[in-house]
Amino acid sequence: MQIATDAAASWSAARPDITKHFQRDADVHSTFWTKGHELLAALPGKPKRNPEQAHAAETILTTGRETRETFMRQHAASVYAALTKNQTNFVRADILAYEAASLVPGLVPTRAQVYAQGDKMQSEKDGIEVDQGIFFSHVLARPDTGTHLCHAMLLPRAESLARLDDFKARGAVDLGTAAVMRQGKAATVLMRNPRYLNAEDETTLQQTEIAVDLATLDPVSELCVLRGDTVDHPKYAGKHVFCTGINLTHIYHGRISYMWFVTREMGFVNKMMRGLARPDISPDDIYCATIEKPWVAGVEAFAIGGGCQYLLTMDYVVAASDAYMTLPARKEGIIPGAANMRLPRFTGDRIARRAIVSGLRLDCDTPEGRMICDEIVPPGTMDAALERVIAGFTDSGVVSAAGNRRAFRVSEEPLDQFRRYMAVYAREQAYCHFSPALIANLEKHWNAQQRKM
Repeated sequence: MQIATDAAASWSAARPDITKHFQRDADVHSTFWTKGHELLAALPGKPKRNPEQAHAAETILTTGRETRETFMRQHAASVYAALTKNQTNFVRADILAYEAASLVPGLVPTRAQVYAQGDKMQSEKDGIEVDQGIFFSHVLARPDTGTHLCHAMLLPRAESLARLDDFKARGAVDLGTAAVMRQGKAATVLMRNPRYLNAEDETTLQQTEIAVDLATLDPVSELCVLRGDTVDHPKYAGKHVFCTGINLTHIYHGRISYMWFVTREMGFVNKMMRGLARPDISPDDIYCATIEKPWVAGVEAFAIGGGCQYLLTMDYVVAASDAYMTLPARKEGIIPGAANMRLPRFTGDRIARRAIVSGLRLDCDTPEGRMICDEIVPPGTMDAALERVIAGFTDSGVVSAAGNRRAFRVSEEPLDQFRRYMAVYAREQAYCHFSPALIANLEKHWNAQQRKM
């Protein structure tokens, strides 16, 4: 017991200095971090540690994070340049995270190390993915590297381009947990996770982004619609429900990776906000830099958590009069995506803080709800309402609609503002995701111990 504590303390005291020479610092720190990982791996699993072993683990994790902060503060530009060939290659965040592990061993966990934690309950994990949060926070904090990474994440996925001809020909693609179909002048994206009331999790992330890409790239449609598919839950059987946000049961059981948050927020959510990037021009260029269309949401039943976050990227929101919105971030123990930045534009600061910090429910058919929802319709009339809204948008032409949304975005949320927000989000969400408070919140507010996968 004491041996482990002494070894951790001795290792922590030997932390290397920064010399400002990238390769020299990388080599020395890699050796240091690798030794730290070996010390952590030699300890019993988190639930079986005695107090001394728990203290040793905390020393190893804290020292490792502090030294990674120092290293990235000095060498983020050099690391990113090596990973992207001086920014001549676009590398998605979900790939970049693991290529960084090969470039500078120990800087971030390897794919194998993350997978080895994957079968553990969230409460049993050591939070090695926090190192990914530190990495991305520093990359995003720099205007040059951060903007380039934002650009990479706004490009269409390779999987989307591979399905585009099929979608053009058939007008529909079923991706399992998401689908996209052409309906008149609109391309409709359906969220499909019926067992969990169209919640978001690892099974929906890539599929939803591909659907968003295809809807945006479709040359026939002029507008995109986001809607939840029908579900088979006894309370809502056969009815459309919008989205219940992140799958809290999966979080509790350790089935949501940290990279899920970064990939989601910088990927399809931001694509709905500002369109798809072109590889040859910055997405922040004011001269038609992105490929985009107006987005309309049809909210039925509820838009909870991530579902509510989607609405903050929409150009028009149609909601059923019995639907409601919540951002229960405090009860979940996480940061609600970019809602902290976007919601105050709709509701003002005080209501936004009450919604995020105090769990204020916003019924769609109330003065507060109408700050987000543009039109309220009777339950059961959403299909007809969306047809009417689509006709209204397309009658004035897609050029006008897309041009107006760009004009709003230039003043409301330029890409650099998003980049700066994500630099904070990347680090803070990592610590939240592996905080004991998250587990306590889920057990208290979600009854997570009693819910089955």
